[in-house]
Amino acid sequence: MPDYHDDLRLAHVLADAADAATMDRFKALDLKVETKPDMTPVSEADKAAEELIRGHLHRARPRDAILGEEYGIEGTGPRRWVVDPIDGTKNYVRGVPVWATLISLMEAGENGFQPVVGVVSAPALGRRWWAAKGAGAYSGRSLTSATRLQVSKVERIADASFAYASMTGWEEQGRLNGFMDLTRACWRTRGYGDFWPYMMVAEGSVDICAEPELSLWDMAANAIIVQEAGGRFTSLDGVSGPGGGNAAASNGLLHHELLGYLNQRY
Repeated sequence: MPDYHDDLRLAHVLADAADAATMDRFKALDLKVETKPDMTPVSEADKAAEELIRGHLHRARPRDAILGEEYGIEGTGPRRWVVDPIDGTKNYVRGVPVWATLISLMEAGENGFQPVVGVVSAPALGRRWWAAKGAGAYSGRSLTSATRLQVSKVERIADASFAYASMTGWEEQGRLNGFMDLTRACWRTRGYGDFWPYMMVAEGSVDICAEPELSLWDMAANAIIVQEAGGRFTSLDGVSGPGGGNAAASNGLLHHELLGYLNQRY
């Protein structure tokens, strides 16, 4: 199996640079915020962080392609870095500390591009999570000061904690009734949103989470971390990986039942 240690170390360097840039503008009274064509906000910090990451990658990995939320795809080849400079921009611009920079390296294979390295860095929370293919998933302050992550062993939906972002997307897709049935069947539900539920699945503090509509940069880093922690990350159709436009993540033991609820149509 390939060794991705150097790529993971680079991803941490990229995250360090992004953290410094985003924290410098977090809660700034003069922060500039625009509305993109899809009606979602983008701040000057989103753009600056992605530009910073791209600059580092151009120097350190000039042959690799880069896909970012703000500036699209650049380059070709079997290796592609996928970047969400601020996942949770709405939180960021309102001063809510639940946001993160998501950095992943994806490699081409038989089943298309799949993540092999992922870093999720949430500096306002003082947290960082990471994983590399075949090497496990971790959380901590650095590569040398880390705790290995492991998903929960909860076996019943009635005992499960379920995290989600909002209900509107489920309603738009005609999945709201199944979603509501799942919330009633679970022990506990919370609307944490964005990257955080996936990290809690990897840590074992949440058992299942799902979102009905996502982009690749929202999922790539989360997927490898959940998988390396022993969990499952699929589309709502059950296809493994972050390529399906939506996501369901679990400890693995509850995955079939999770998908069953969310694919109910009335």
